[in-house]
Amino acid sequence: MKGIHMIAFLLLVISGLNWLLVGVAGWDVGQLFGGQEAIVSRVIYILVGLAALWEVFTHKGACKHCDKHDMPKAPETPATPTM
Repeated sequence: MKGIHMIAFLLLVISGLNWLLVGVAGWDVGQLFGGQEAIVSRVIYILVGLAALWEVFTHKGACKHCDKHDMPKAPETPATPTM
């Protein structure tokens, strides 16, 4: 499961950077593969969409920051005596 989580996360990062390029420069990385009509681009878009769905449904159990069971607890400080 960790491997799928990492692949999905990587695809989402790549997709996010692609959208940044689209917003800033008006350039889509998919154009390198022949645009949206090319089969390679369509496969990439489908994989990114599946990665997003995977993360939506499995993120809580896969992310160490979201899973409170695995979070280390803060050390308890000893009570200071009052005088």
